[in-house]
Amino acid sequence: MKAVIQRVKYANVKVDGEIIGAIDGGFLVLLGVEETDTEKEAELLARKTANLRIFDDEEGKMNKSLGDFGYSVLVISQFTLIADCKKGNRPSFIRAAKPDTAIPLYEAYMEALKENGVEKVESGEFGADMKVELLNDGPVTIIFDTDEWK
Repeated sequence: MKAVIQRVKYANVKVDGEIIGAIDGGFLVLLGVEETDTEKEAELLARKTANLRIFDDEEGKMNKSLGDFGYSVLVISQFTLIADCKKGNRPSFIRAAKPDTAIPLYEAYMEALKENGVEKVESGEFGADMKVELLNDGPVTIIFDTDEWK
């Protein structure tokens, strides 16, 4: 699994012009699921996400996590994170999980976020044409790849 985590002041996602998910402060997570991923990766990634300390403490150092402020997470499925661009100019998505594998892992990741103390987890619509709006705070952007933790 791959995740691009952006610290945000706010974020929302629209489908067909209607907001279907929104948060006021926290993380916008773009989540890509690979065909070889399992619930183990979803749980590990969620634990690392929930405990990621990239919010300022009283001294202005990145030392606080989502839970320290009661912040939320907006999770957007994004198979394009799994793109392979080694050959040519057209990305290959052959390693991206098909919906029958990706959807349960996407949902498992969001459930594991809640189990790790994130009170509010919002989401987009898997496979939909989504419009995402955010105000990146910092900007702070972190990339996680569970393959690096194996």
